[in-house]
Amino acid sequence: MKRITIAIDGYSSTGKSTVAKALAKRLSYNYVDSGAMYRAVTYFAMINNCFEDGLFNSNKLKNTLDQIHISFKYNNDIGYSEVYLNDKNIESEIRSLEVSNFVSYVAAVSEVRKLMVKQQQAMGRNKGVVMDGRDIGTVVFKDAELKLFMTASSEVRANRRFEELISKGDNVKYEEVLENIINRDHIDTTRADSPLTKAVDAIEIDNSSLSKLEQLDVILKYVERIITE
Repeated sequence: MKRITIAIDGYSSTGKSTVAKALAKRLSYNYVDSGAMYRAVTYFAMINNCFEDGLFNSNKLKNTLDQIHISFKYNNDIGYSEVYLNDKNIESEIRSLEVSNFVSYVAAVSEVRKLMVKQQQAMGRNKGVVMDGRDIGTVVFKDAELKLFMTASSEVRANRRFEELISKGDNVKYEEVLENIINRDHIDTTRADSPLTKAVDAIEIDNSSLSKLEQLDVILKYVERIITE
Protein backbone atom coordinates (compact mmCIF):
# COMPACT_ATOMS: atom_id res chain seq x y z
CA MET A 1 0.00 0.00 0.00
CA LYS A 2 1.48 3.34 -1.03
CA ARG A 3 2.37 5.97 1.55
CA ILE A 4 1.29 9.55 0.96
CA THR A 5 1.76 13.05 2.33
CA ILE A 6 -1.24 14.57 4.09
CA ALA A 7 -1.28 18.35 4.50
CA ILE A 8 -3.78 19.86 6.93
CA ASP A 9 -4.22 23.64 6.99
CA GLY A 10 -6.81 25.86 8.60
CA TYR A 11 -7.66 28.49 11.17
CA SER A 12 -6.44 28.39 14.76
CA SER A 13 -8.29 26.13 17.20
CA THR A 14 -10.05 24.11 14.50
CA GLY A 15 -8.64 20.92 15.96
CA LYS A 16 -6.04 20.43 13.23
CA SER A 17 -3.49 18.94 15.59
CA THR A 18 -6.02 16.65 17.28
CA VAL A 19 -7.24 15.09 14.05
CA ALA A 20 -3.72 14.99 12.58
CA LYS A 21 -2.44 13.04 15.59
CA ALA A 22 -5.35 10.60 15.39
CA LEU A 23 -4.90 10.19 11.64
CA ALA A 24 -1.16 9.60 11.93
CA LYS A 25 -1.70 7.02 14.67
CA ARG A 26 -4.34 5.16 12.63
CA LEU A 27 -2.11 5.09 9.53
CA SER A 28 1.19 4.56 11.41
CA TYR A 29 2.48 7.78 9.82
CA ASN A 30 4.81 10.38 11.28
CA TYR A 31 3.03 13.43 12.69
CA VAL A 32 4.56 16.91 12.60
CA ASP A 33 2.90 19.84 14.35
CA SER A 34 4.25 22.80 12.36
CA GLY A 35 2.34 25.19 14.60
CA ALA A 36 4.31 23.91 17.58
CA MET A 37 7.49 24.83 15.73
CA TYR A 38 6.38 28.45 15.38
CA ARG A 39 5.26 28.44 19.00
CA ALA A 40 8.72 27.17 19.97
CA VAL A 41 10.35 30.07 18.13
CA THR A 42 7.89 32.43 19.83
CA TYR A 43 8.77 31.01 23.24
CA PHE A 44 12.45 31.45 22.40
CA ALA A 45 11.75 35.09 21.45
CA MET A 46 9.88 35.67 24.71
CA ILE A 47 12.56 34.28 27.01
CA ASN A 48 15.23 36.18 25.08
CA ASN A 49 13.46 39.52 25.50
CA CYS A 50 12.41 40.06 21.89
CA PHE A 51 9.11 41.40 23.24
CA GLU A 52 9.53 44.51 25.39
CA ASP A 53 6.89 47.04 26.41
CA GLY A 54 4.42 45.36 24.08
CA LEU A 55 6.69 45.79 21.05
CA PHE A 56 8.23 42.98 18.98
CA ASN A 57 11.90 43.39 18.11
CA SER A 58 12.00 41.20 15.02
CA ASN A 59 15.59 42.12 14.19
CA LYS A 60 16.77 40.79 17.54
CA LEU A 61 15.06 37.49 16.79
CA LYS A 62 16.46 37.34 13.25
CA ASN A 63 19.98 37.75 14.62
CA THR A 64 19.57 34.78 16.96
CA LEU A 65 17.81 32.27 14.68
CA ASP A 66 21.01 30.24 14.42
CA GLN A 67 20.64 29.50 18.15
CA ILE A 68 17.30 27.72 17.65
CA HIS A 69 17.15 23.96 17.29
CA ILE A 70 13.67 22.40 17.26
CA SER A 71 13.02 18.68 17.44
CA PHE A 72 10.22 16.25 18.22
CA LYS A 73 10.49 13.26 20.54
CA TYR A 74 7.83 10.58 20.81
CA ASN A 75 6.29 10.16 24.25
CA ASN A 76 4.93 6.62 24.72
CA ASP A 77 2.82 7.66 27.70
CA ILE A 78 0.72 10.15 25.75
CA GLY A 79 0.98 8.57 22.30
CA TYR A 80 2.42 11.46 20.31
CA SER A 81 5.58 13.51 19.86
CA GLU A 82 6.38 16.52 22.02
CA VAL A 83 8.34 19.57 20.91
CA TYR A 84 11.81 20.32 22.22
CA LEU A 85 13.71 23.60 22.02
CA ASN A 86 17.47 23.12 22.24
CA ASP A 87 16.89 19.67 23.81
CA LYS A 88 14.45 20.98 26.45
CA ASN A 89 10.84 19.79 26.50
CA ILE A 90 8.66 22.92 26.16
CA GLU A 91 5.36 21.25 25.22
CA SER A 92 3.50 22.81 28.18
CA GLU A 93 5.11 26.23 27.91
CA ILE A 94 4.16 26.80 24.26
CA ARG A 95 0.44 26.14 24.83
CA SER A 96 -0.14 29.23 26.99
CA LEU A 97 -2.38 32.11 25.93
CA GLU A 98 0.64 34.42 26.18
CA VAL A 99 2.44 32.46 23.46
CA SER A 100 -0.80 32.40 21.44
CA ASN A 101 -0.95 36.19 21.60
CA PHE A 102 2.52 36.54 20.05
CA VAL A 103 2.90 33.57 17.70
CA SER A 104 1.26 35.16 14.66
CA TYR A 105 3.70 38.08 14.81
CA VAL A 106 6.67 35.73 14.91
CA ALA A 107 5.22 33.54 12.14
CA ALA A 108 4.93 36.60 9.89
CA VAL A 109 8.72 37.07 9.85
CA SER A 110 10.02 35.83 6.48
CA GLU A 111 13.33 34.60 7.89
CA VAL A 112 11.49 32.51 10.48
CA ARG A 113 9.18 31.01 7.86
CA LYS A 114 12.06 30.11 5.54
CA LEU A 115 13.86 28.31 8.37
CA MET A 116 10.74 26.41 9.45
CA VAL A 117 9.72 25.44 5.90
CA LYS A 118 13.19 24.05 5.22
CA GLN A 119 13.04 21.89 8.35
CA GLN A 120 9.45 20.77 7.64
CA GLN A 121 10.22 19.70 4.07
CA ALA A 122 13.14 17.63 5.35
CA MET A 123 10.82 15.91 7.86
CA GLY A 124 8.40 14.86 5.10
CA ARG A 125 10.88 13.87 2.42
CA ASN A 126 10.11 10.15 2.65
CA LYS A 127 6.28 10.39 2.61
CA GLY A 128 4.13 8.71 5.25
CA VAL A 129 3.67 12.01 7.07
CA VAL A 130 0.74 14.03 8.41
CA MET A 131 1.58 17.69 8.94
CA ASP A 132 -0.73 20.47 10.05
CA GLY A 133 -0.34 24.24 10.02
CA ARG A 134 -1.16 27.34 7.99
CA ASP A 135 0.81 26.88 4.76
CA ILE A 136 1.42 23.15 4.49
CA GLY A 137 -0.62 22.57 1.34
CA THR A 138 0.23 25.91 -0.26
CA VAL A 139 3.96 26.18 0.49
CA VAL A 140 5.55 23.27 2.36
CA PHE A 141 4.02 20.36 0.43
CA LYS A 142 2.49 21.75 -2.74
CA ASP A 143 2.37 18.23 -4.21
CA ALA A 144 0.75 16.52 -1.22
CA GLU A 145 -1.60 13.75 -2.33
CA LEU A 146 -4.24 14.87 0.18
CA LYS A 147 -4.80 18.46 1.25
CA LEU A 148 -7.39 19.42 3.85
CA PHE A 149 -8.53 22.85 5.00
CA MET A 150 -10.17 22.96 8.44
CA THR A 151 -12.61 25.66 9.45
CA ALA A 152 -15.22 26.44 12.10
CA SER A 153 -16.92 29.56 13.42
CA SER A 154 -14.77 31.85 15.56
CA GLU A 155 -17.19 31.40 18.49
CA VAL A 156 -16.95 27.61 18.36
CA ARG A 157 -13.17 27.76 18.13
CA ALA A 158 -12.92 30.23 21.01
CA ASN A 159 -15.09 28.02 23.20
CA ARG A 160 -12.95 24.96 22.45
CA ARG A 161 -9.77 26.85 23.24
CA PHE A 162 -11.29 28.37 26.39
CA GLU A 163 -12.31 24.96 27.74
CA GLU A 164 -8.86 23.55 26.94
CA LEU A 165 -7.10 26.34 28.84
CA ILE A 166 -9.48 26.14 31.80
CA SER A 167 -8.93 22.37 32.04
CA LYS A 168 -5.21 23.08 32.37
CA GLY A 169 -5.83 25.48 35.23
CA ASP A 170 -5.21 28.71 33.30
CA ASN A 171 -7.02 31.80 34.56
CA VAL A 172 -8.54 33.17 31.34
CA LYS A 173 -11.80 34.73 30.20
CA TYR A 174 -13.79 33.59 27.17
CA GLU A 175 -13.84 37.15 25.80
CA GLU A 176 -10.04 37.41 25.70
CA VAL A 177 -9.76 33.99 24.06
CA LEU A 178 -12.28 35.05 21.38
CA GLU A 179 -10.36 38.28 20.84
CA ASN A 180 -7.16 36.29 20.42
CA ILE A 181 -8.82 34.00 17.86
CA ILE A 182 -10.13 36.92 15.80
CA ASN A 183 -6.80 38.74 15.96
CA ARG A 184 -4.84 35.67 14.91
CA ASP A 185 -7.21 35.06 11.99
CA HIS A 186 -6.59 38.60 10.76
CA ILE A 187 -2.81 38.38 11.05
CA ASP A 188 -2.62 34.89 9.55
CA THR A 189 -4.73 35.77 6.51
CA THR A 190 -3.23 39.19 5.76
CA ARG A 191 0.50 38.67 6.32
CA ALA A 192 2.71 39.28 3.29
CA ASP A 193 4.66 36.01 3.52
CA SER A 194 2.67 32.78 3.05
CA PRO A 195 -0.74 33.99 4.29
CA LEU A 196 -3.31 31.44 5.39
CA THR A 197 -5.28 30.50 2.29
CA LYS A 198 -7.05 27.39 1.09
CA ALA A 199 -5.10 25.53 -1.59
CA VAL A 200 -7.12 25.26 -4.80
CA ASP A 201 -7.04 21.46 -4.58
CA ALA A 202 -7.75 21.25 -0.84
CA ILE A 203 -10.89 19.69 0.61
CA GLU A 204 -12.63 22.04 3.04
CA ILE A 205 -14.04 20.54 6.23
CA ASP A 206 -16.21 22.67 8.50
CA ASN A 207 -16.12 20.83 11.82
CA SER A 208 -18.31 23.26 13.79
CA SER A 209 -20.83 20.49 14.42
CA LEU A 210 -18.66 17.38 13.93
CA SER A 211 -17.34 15.24 16.77
CA LYS A 212 -13.69 14.21 16.72
CA LEU A 213 -14.64 10.69 15.68
CA GLU A 214 -16.99 11.89 12.92
CA GLN A 215 -14.29 14.17 11.57
CA LEU A 216 -11.71 11.38 11.56
CA ASP A 217 -14.10 9.03 9.74
CA VAL A 218 -14.72 11.64 7.03
CA ILE A 219 -10.99 12.14 6.46
CA LEU A 220 -10.18 8.42 6.49
CA LYS A 221 -12.58 7.91 3.60
CA TYR A 222 -10.61 10.43 1.52
CA VAL A 223 -7.35 8.72 2.49
CA GLU A 224 -8.62 5.26 1.57
CA ARG A 225 -9.79 6.52 -1.80
CA ILE A 226 -6.31 7.87 -2.60
CA ILE A 227 -4.13 5.02 -1.33
CA THR A 228 -6.21 2.36 -3.11
CA GLU A 229 -6.22 4.09 -6.48
